[in-house]
Amino acid sequence: MHASILDLRYKMNDVLKALARNEKVKVFYRGELKGEIRSVDHKKKINVEEHPFFGMNQHVESSVDYTMDELRKGRFDDF
Repeated sequence: MHASILDLRYKMNDVLKALARNEKVKVFYRGELKGEIRSVDHKKKINVEEHPFFGMNQHVESSVDYTMDELRKGRFDDF
């Protein structure tokens, strides 16, 4: 689907229907291609344990509360 900036403003329902059909929406501004909108693949599930930040502090022996307090220090703790 091709859409102008005005289409995005006034015909957003048509744009959303095109995205629901897994179509790519090419956005034009003054006849020049500015970008492309694609639908999100909702079927893809993310496993939290596979995220790179999961378990990054497993080597730290202090409690979670203490670690969070250290990370969230106020700006006046430096004095």
